[in-house]
Amino acid sequence: MKNLLIIGIFIMPLFGKLPEIGIVAPDFSLEDQSGQLHTLKDYKGNKLVLYFFPKADTPG
Repeated sequence: MKNLLIIGIFIMPLFGKLPEIGIVAPDFSLEDQSGQLHTLKDYKGNKLVLYFFPKADTPG
């Protein structure tokens, strides 16, 4: 477990800067699986969780 933690500490910077608490997310839009466009401002005032995953049979 200790080795995994050490590896994670060195790999995390490769994926960019970690988000900071209190920083406002930039407005963006994403299309859902039905083709409907959603923007971040559509959910203003609500809690929102974004979960990204690869499509079936595609490299992740």
